[in-house]
Amino acid sequence: MTESLDEATVQGWRDAIPLKRGGKPEDIASACVFLGSDMSTYITGQTLSVDGGMRM
Repeated sequence: MTESLDEATVQGWRDAIPLKRGGKPEDIASACVFLGSDMSTYITGQTLSVDGGMRM
């Protein structure tokens, strides 16, 4: 999503994220695997933010 942006803009966003990095497809995939597994069977009606702590 940030491929067409200049590096200074992207780095500014990264610096604003508490984990200090952009997200990767694997981050979303891991959340999906968790939600599709038996480990999440007691979770209902929640919003799961996979955003590294970034708040807009």
